[in-house]
Amino acid sequence: MEIGRYHWMYESSRPHQYRHVPALRDSVSPLSTPGCFECCIKCLGGVPYASLVATILCFSGVALFCGCGHVALAGTISILEQHFSTNASDHALLSEVIQLMQYVIYGIASFFFLYGIILLAEGFYTTSAVKELHGEFKTTACGRCISGMFVFLTYVLGLAWLGVFGFSAVPVFMFYNIWSTCEVIKSPQTNSTATGSQICVDIRQYGIIPWNALPGRACGSTLESICNTNEFYMSYHLFIVACAGAGATVIALLIYMMATTYNYAVLKFKSREDCCTKF
Repeated sequence: MEIGRYHWMYESSRPHQYRHVPALRDSVSPLSTPGCFECCIKCLGGVPYASLVATILCFSGVALFCGCGHVALAGTISILEQHFSTNASDHALLSEVIQLMQYVIYGIASFFFLYGIILLAEGFYTTSAVKELHGEFKTTACGRCISGMFVFLTYVLGLAWLGVFGFSAVPVFMFYNIWSTCEVIKSPQTNSTATGSQICVDIRQYGIIPWNALPGRACGSTLESICNTNEFYMSYHLFIVACAGAGATVIALLIYMMATTYNYAVLKFKSREDCCTKF
């Protein structure tokens, strides 16, 4: 018993052995690494939303203008040949001009498809958030020159499309006058002195066919039958949609003007040697 008691006292007097427990900072916490949500927010911050909205609006406007305008021009030629100019030589020049405009429409659609993609890419690469994602940003004289060229070209295209928008309103005005005249024939007013057969539309006064073209005008029931044709109905509404598409393209180019001007200003600011802040 004495030996056992001394043995217990000896064991209790021995120093305790401790195991090394790793600290919390020695292990990598999953919360310290950026998650999927943070990465998505960072990527969404690098999207040039102004250029993206302008690109979608530009594609939609150009598609409406080119597609509807092409079909409406073909319907206009059909109406002229059947009702206002029976002699092919009278509207030969107009037919050539309309055919040329249809080829120009193909070129406009192709050009703006490429130009919209280029401007969208330029917006991505000059957005400040994208520059932070890709590290240190450096500008070159060539990059600033290209950005300035986009600013100038966008301003020129914006002015050109203002003219296209005004020009596309001319056939809408012409078809509206014909349609409103047909409505007068359908519902004559009681205080009107002219009968339905005396109400006419002379297409020669718009200058699209010469004055010696025959018959050149339509009156009464003949004019009403023209308004009831499928070609007139489709052409009228397609010209309206084409005009709206041209207006949408003008708005898209205005947004492009602001975006490219801002991008060029950022490039000029970043090219300064004393630049130490970020937009």
